[in-house]
Order: sequence, then C-alpha cells, then structure tokens
Amino acid sequence: MKKLCLLLFSLVVFSSQAQTYFPEKNNWLSKKPDELGLDEAKIKAAIDFATAHESEQNPNLKIAHYESAFGREPFGYPVGPMKTRGPATGLIIYQGYVVGQWGDPGRVDLTFSVAKSFLSTTAGLAVKEGLIRDEMDLVYPYMAPIYPYDPMRATVNKADHLYEDDVFELFDTEHNRKIRWDDLLRQTSDWEGSLWGKPDWADRPSGEAKEWRTRPRNAPGSTYEYNDTRVNVLALALLNVWRKPLPNVLKEKIMDPIGASDTWRWTGYENSFVILDGQIVQSISGGSHWGGGMMLSAWDQARFGYLTLRNGNWNGQQLIEPSWIAKSRTPTKAQPGYGMMNYFLNHDQKEVPSAPKTAFLHIGAGTNMVYVDQENDLVIVARWIPNGDKAELVRLVLESLGK
Repeated sequence: MKKLCLLLFSLVVFSSQAQTYFPEKNNWLSKKPDELGLDEAKIKAAIDFATAHESEQNPNLKIAHYESAFGREPFGYPVGPMKTRGPATGLIIYQGYVVGQWGDPGRVDLTFSVAKSFLSTTAGLAVKEGLIRDEMDLVYPYMAPIYPYDPMRATVNKADHLYEDDVFELFDTEHNRKIRWDDLLRQTSDWEGSLWGKPDWADRPSGEAKEWRTRPRNAPGSTYEYNDTRVNVLALALLNVWRKPLPNVLKEKIMDPIGASDTWRWTGYENSFVILDGQIVQSISGGSHWGGGMMLSAWDQARFGYLTLRNGNWNGQQLIEPSWIAKSRTPTKAQPGYGMMNYFLNHDQKEVPSAPKTAFLHIGAGTNMVYVDQENDLVIVARWIPNGDKAELVRLVLESLGK
C-alpha cells in the first residue's frame, strides 16, 4: 500500500511538472493572448501604456545619477561602471508563455536594486549548503580579517604607516558584533562603519548633518533602513563565506540551470577588490547606487522572476529552497512591506492595489520591476517606467485576464 501511495504521489508530481512550461536557453515560446484566454486588446493597451510612460530621467545614467538626490549625497560620486540605458522595455509572461513584449528585451542594462534579490539568493544557497548554519546566527564568528587589494601599497613609505593595520574587520565594534545574517538580509542591521569609501551615514542621510556620525545606534532587527553600504557589507561577508566570487556562485547554481543568457554581468567597484586565498577577487555591489551591480537583459530578469514564481523550482530541479522563498516573503515588524532583500510585499496592497495580497515584486531604480503573481501565474518585467506608473501597468495587465 505504501509503495502504491508513493507511486501515485510521483505520478501527480510528474504530471504537474509536465504541464508546466519551462523555456529552454535562448528560446522562450510565445503565444497569442487569446490562445490563453486573455483579452488581446487589453494586453495591447497595457503595452501602449508602458511605452508611453517611459522614464523622463536622462538615459545616460551617469548624468541621471548626478541629477538625482544620489548625486548630492556626501561621497555620492559613482565608483563602479554605469552605462547608457535603452528604451522602455518589458515582457508579460502568463502561464509560462510570452504574451506581450515591448522595447528591446535582449538589451543588457543595469537593473539597480533588483541585484539585491540575486544577492539574498546567494545567502539562501549558503544556508542550503551548510556554509551558514542558520540565518539567525551572528555574522562575526563567520568572518576572517579582510585583506584589501591596493596596488599602490607597495609604493608608500612603510614607516609612515607603521601603526596602521594591513587588514580590516567588518564586525569589530560592540554594535556590529550583535548583527545577525537575518538583520543584514532585511536591512535592519544599522551596521556602523565605512566600506569602499562609502560611510553608512552618507547613504540617503536624514536629519541634522552634525548628528549623522554620532547618533545612537538602533538595536539590530529593530529599525529598517534602505542602505547600500550595508548591502555591500552583506556581499563582502558572503564572499568570505563562499571563498569564491559571488557571480561564479550565481552562474553555477542559478543562472545556468534556468537557461539565462551569457550576457549578464555582476560587478563591484573600482576599489572593491580583496585578496582571498591568494587570489585577487572583486566584491560585488548589491545595487547600482554608486555604479556597478547587475547588468542583464529583460529576458534574464524574467527567468529569475519565473524561478521565484515557481517557488525556486525549475523543471523539477529545486534550485532555491521553498523555505527560503517563504522567508524572503515574510515581513518584519520593522518594515511590514519588505521581506528579505529585495522582495517588496503587497500584503497591504499599497504597492499594487489591484493585485493579490500574495503578489510580490523585485524592484530597482529606473524603475526596474519584476512583478510576480502566483495566484494568476503571471510575471511582468518593466524597465525604465516611472515608479508611480508601475501599479497602473499591472492593473491593465490583470484586467486582460478577465477574472
């Protein structure tokens, strides 16, 4: 009887996987909207809306940076590569098939903070493989001294630097030693310090300037603050756990298995190199606030969104643990609309009022949006659309479903 039950269970699982379409590399099948019961005119209306509401920020992202609040921050200059962006671009994936597209989905562009979703995925993989025992662990016991790569070091007068350490510690203060992996992942760490020439207080500073450096620290886990210096701390900490470049980890364990293209690149800053196990390795950026970060196409954005739509499973292969996806979609009291980076939640339906409460979004500046809706078996990628227009775009697509 037990064998019969296992056989029946296996048949159900196989049947479910067989009915779910997963695109091969460089070949994502399309279907006309009406083939899947969608209103073709409303899909067109959604696409027309997206193309008509392209971002008005300068396509030269360096200029756009300096024309934004980022460029006016203390130490706000870019230190990583940036590139001129393409036109308003997007994809609509319904029941696994492409039912709409616009712009240039094959163009490789910066995705800004959507890179954080890739970063948190490498943390989940580290937990899966036992490199991190539990995300609730303190971070500092996992850390070794960081040896920065500085090619100018050999040219300085050694006597002038006699009392300076050649290495630095990420978690050597009393406050930082209380930080857990979970705090870094949820942007609730309030980590203190400076990394790659960017002090924590210089990112989106608020209040009186004279208090930026001296304010009391919030207990880790208690207060949410979107801060890219601390995101980069997580990236460097994960590099030390994996002991190899995070782009290599992502390529091997996620991007290659999901059939991503060979055109994506994940970079850091011009000064974010360390010496690790005798090799010069770049620590990547978790966004493009100061340049760098993830550059990829809308097709590759959609593949990652589709992976999270399927709870980390790709054609029967469990690439991300379902429990990690569930944790990523679980909010905290400090920020009810945010899970692990960069899962923006819709529980209160503030992000997208017309969407289900269970929907979530990977969002980066630009705006770069990967909308994931399991209830409707829907993924929408939209690039270079004003943030205030993303909810209307989703509403128009949802209207085409006729539910």
